[in-house]
Amino acid sequence: MNRCLLFFLFAFTSNTLKAEILPKNGSILNYRLIGFSIKEEKRASKYTFQIAKGNHNNIDSFKKYTILSLVSTTSTTMAEVPEFGVYYTWRVLQQGNNKNDTTFYHFSTLMNDRVDTSKYRLKILQSSDNYKDMFVSLDGGGVFYDFKGKPVAYIPEVNGLTGFVADMGFTNDSTITFNFGPNGREITLNGDILWKLPDYNIVNNSGDPDKYHHAFTKLSNGHYMTLGNEYIYSKVVSTPDTSYVLLSDSKTRPEGYSMGYYGTIIEFDKEGKVVWYWKDTKNLIGTDFDYYAANNPDSIQRFDPHCNSLFFDEKNGFVYMSYRNLNRIIKIDYKTQKTAQVYGENFKPGAPSKGSGYFCNPHGVRRSDKGYIYFFNNNSCKNTDSLPSIVILQEPINEEDSLKKIWEFNCTVEGDYQKKFGAGGSVIELPDGNMYVCMGNHFTKMFIVTRNKKVLWSALPERHIETDNIWFPVKQYKTNIINRKNMEKLIWMAEKNVIVTQKSKQ
Repeated sequence: MNRCLLFFLFAFTSNTLKAEILPKNGSILNYRLIGFSIKEEKRASKYTFQIAKGNHNNIDSFKKYTILSLVSTTSTTMAEVPEFGVYYTWRVLQQGNNKNDTTFYHFSTLMNDRVDTSKYRLKILQSSDNYKDMFVSLDGGGVFYDFKGKPVAYIPEVNGLTGFVADMGFTNDSTITFNFGPNGREITLNGDILWKLPDYNIVNNSGDPDKYHHAFTKLSNGHYMTLGNEYIYSKVVSTPDTSYVLLSDSKTRPEGYSMGYYGTIIEFDKEGKVVWYWKDTKNLIGTDFDYYAANNPDSIQRFDPHCNSLFFDEKNGFVYMSYRNLNRIIKIDYKTQKTAQVYGENFKPGAPSKGSGYFCNPHGVRRSDKGYIYFFNNNSCKNTDSLPSIVILQEPINEEDSLKKIWEFNCTVEGDYQKKFGAGGSVIELPDGNMYVCMGNHFTKMFIVTRNKKVLWSALPERHIETDNIWFPVKQYKTNIINRKNMEKLIWMAEKNVIVTQKSKQ
């Protein structure tokens, strides 16, 4: 993407907003929280934004169906219209300019099954007014909800997008990143694709469809970092004392070998050039093979550590990554690419199911501003009745110290749902120190819990099964949370780049 286009996308100062009418006349929007802006001939003392339901071109009709009237001291404001799939008309009255404007502008909101509350919903289990200016984003459907369970936006099905995403994140450039299979993308809220991961064969010549996976994030320097797979034929060799893996450079499978799925971390610059590359095969230590526990015991010879989350502590220069099948969290020195710390233990294949004292099958590892490691602990260890937990660990301060668990919260499941957790789940520390959690797998309850272990808010994504007339939990990989200020920035960015291809109709 050239510099001129980047400047156009990201330079939305207040002066720029005042220079154009938003939403653009005839816009078709995939969100209900909308930014309104008008051109100014001269500054007015007060602006009254009026919004009517329907498509109107005369004052009597407009006044009859007016649903919102908002007063602002500036020529921009944000307003939430009530419905998706509806046409709207708006105008602005400017006091002090002696301008009683009868110029009408039109836009519409798109309807989609994912925001149709008769088909999908965010069921509020425990309400709270403490987070009324926050929104949650759901992977899978790519929908944003407010804390009362109302859908306010969704990822549209445009530019090859399907609306179904994973690991949705938010950048400092008021854009969205996500990873769905091999399709890591940076987009605006209206679905414009700003950047995408290069063809995997540029990095690793492999025909396997599972290439990039689990994590995709934009760094502060404008680069992008993701997890990838390296496919190598390998053979696990077991001895009485230890186990190890033999690697093969052969493109065809040697006898006794299986395809190994090894992890990589890849950093790209804005032009898609690889600028940093880390490999499992060069950094796994000997005991990693000893503690390996295959997800499928019948395929023990196929070595798959299964790295499942990534966090780059840019300030201190360390990369954290978690492994499901090793029950490990590792800390990588970004400069040297060497493994600085290895945390956790696992159980040997064939041994009784037991994890370390701190976690088993970790996911979504992160580092807090105060220097603690925290993550979603699936806590499965192949047990069918185990429940996950949220764990905070303090790293060793010096060589004499050991890893310490300083906080843990045990999740709960309501109703008769499957209790085996082994995939997904996420946790984010909020500015107030409370933890926002999404339980992965099939019971994806979301909740906010204090450090005193008091749940303040909880909700459950559900879909309606029409044949049985019941509501059932919707599986989520992760979810995310965004405050009102940053949500508004996403909207302004999207509105400025809407391309009007169709006029709103009655």
